Amino acid sequence: MLKKILFTFLFCLFTIISFSQERRFIVNGKVTDSLSTVRNANIINLKTNQGTFSSDDGEFRIFVREGDSLRVSSVQHVTKVVIVNKENINQKKINIRVKFKTIVLDEFELKRNNLSGRLGIDTKSVPTNKKDSLLREVMDFSDINFKASFPVDEIERMKPPQNNTDPTAAFAGAGIGASIPFKYSERLWALRRELAIKKEFPYKIMSELGEKFFFEKLKIPVENYFHFLEYCNPLGVEKLYKEGKTLDIIKMFQKESKTYLKIINKE
Repeated sequence: MLKKILFTFLFCLFTIISFSQERRFIVNGKVTDSLSTVRNANIINLKTNQGTFSSDDGEFRIFVREGDSLRVSSVQHVTKVVIVNKENINQKKINIRVKFKTIVLDEFELKRNNLSGRLGIDTKSVPTNKKDSLLREVMDFSDINFKASFPVDEIERMKPPQNNTDPTAAFAGAGIGASIPFKYSERLWALRRELAIKKEFPYKIMSELGEKFFFEKLKIPVENYFHFLEYCNPLGVEKLYKEGKTLDIIKMFQKESKTYLKIINKE
């Protein structure tokens, strides 16, 4: 009987320890360099493959546990990997400092004259009359016809249209297809903004409603947080957030969390 009680106690103890090790927490982070904060830095948890981006103030939020590796990368900076320690978990804060990339160019010498490169010597070596003639040649606009019409610059021609008129409407029925550069640029930018909102939504809604609402009141497991949001996504939760209907979102989460917990408990 004593052995059975001891075995049960040890089993529960190991279960609690393993659960505490598996649990992840949200930490607030900030990415900086030697000058200022770093915006749009890519932060990925290499253990879970979950990532996010730093805001304009260099701040971000991400789920981690002790021992996780965070990889921080940016176009202008050297990629850095940071190990999450116990202090980061207790303080729920992690500051990451990155270094600028240093690009070294090959040395070369460009010289198309007989000058030495020293201003005092070169100024004396050039005759005064030659200086005046060179200046007159540079500043002479007598051969330029300012009334002449010049062709449209090709770069200006490639700019996207600034109005909403379909530039291909004039060719309707002509039997040919017109290809206009940047025709779909506005749609692509709109799609890019929509994807950015989708990435930021889980962290913004967590910031507004708080961790206690999801993990204590709704009893959603921490590791299932993103999955729960995906479960509610077909009901238009992101659309409600865009419209500022926070109360409707709370009611939806309270209602759907009950069904969601039943589903994951069965699994």
